[in-house]
Amino acid sequence: MGHNHPGLPENRFFYNLTPDIILRALEEGGFEPSGHCMALNSYENRVYDLRLENGSHVVAKFYRPGRWSREQILEEHRFLAELRGDEIPVCAPLGLAGGETIREIEGIFYAVWPRTGGRVPDELSDEELAMLGRLCARIHNNGASREAPHRIALTGSSYGLEPLAFLSDGNFLPEHCHERYAKAVNEIVGIYEALCSDVPFHRIHGDCHLGNLLHGSEGWYFLDFDDFLNGPAVQDVWMLVPARDTEGLRQRRVFLDAYRLFRDFDDAWLRLVEPLRALRFIRYAAWIAMRWDDPAFPAAFPHFGTVQYWENETFDLEEQVKFFYENTGDLPEGIRRQDDGDGEKELTNKDFFWDWEG
Repeated sequence: MGHNHPGLPENRFFYNLTPDIILRALEEGGFEPSGHCMALNSYENRVYDLRLENGSHVVAKFYRPGRWSREQILEEHRFLAELRGDEIPVCAPLGLAGGETIREIEGIFYAVWPRTGGRVPDELSDEELAMLGRLCARIHNNGASREAPHRIALTGSSYGLEPLAFLSDGNFLPEHCHERYAKAVNEIVGIYEALCSDVPFHRIHGDCHLGNLLHGSEGWYFLDFDDFLNGPAVQDVWMLVPARDTEGLRQRRVFLDAYRLFRDFDDAWLRLVEPLRALRFIRYAAWIAMRWDDPAFPAAFPHFGTVQYWENETFDLEEQVKFFYENTGDLPEGIRRQDDGDGEKELTNKDFFWDWEG
């Protein structure tokens, strides 16, 4: 691929974190590592399980340079501390030497977390759906109680137009796909912006799929608030119950019935589910593209950037637009369908969560 793009700032230490840097970071943070260090699965950041001299374990997270500022990371940590204070099961960072929860080494921000055991759920029973619905509502109650002015908002620009601009400027899109892809992105953004004009935004998890849940001996834990942002509550709802077939819609109703025991949820917000699903496709493609200079990414996503990849991405976005129009009924004011002249389509259910380790 002959791309010309800036990506994120390069940091050779981040791409090649050595045990020496990792252990030194822990020592400077006030811990006594034993030397045992094991890399954990994570594409976005670098995450390690470390054993301390007293036999306990902690998890060190080194944030990708250039993605979040110190203040943005601290807002993540404050949100987690507030949730823990409300007895909501999340993993909050530990205090470091100097009193804060974040330090810097070799130009890389890092934090240290308690290690949490458990398993990622494969599927959820109705009882589990109800439990998670109540917990999600409590997270959103807390999220709405305070602002996070430094975190991004889930807008059509941040999740649609800006990713499209990056892909276009970096020449990632094949010429024969570019016009169709851009048209689909712009239509999705238009739909989303029209639908969410009156929907409240507040602090949400932002990446709340099953891969970011653990269930262990102490119950459920919500993990990885790295993507937490200001957005509509329905973003967390649809990602926890993503299927759109009959059974998926029934599960979502079970989840929302329990959610409403703790927080209001307007059914009209569910019209945002399919536009949000499409925006995730767009943002995800740009996420890979922006990190393509990281040696871990070409190895992890060998299919990315091929002609077939972009043809599939373009087709999927066009299918999302069609699915929205065919399943919405009366369109809300402000949405006008573009006449694409295409024929009948085939709808398929598929797994939308390809990035559980992202």
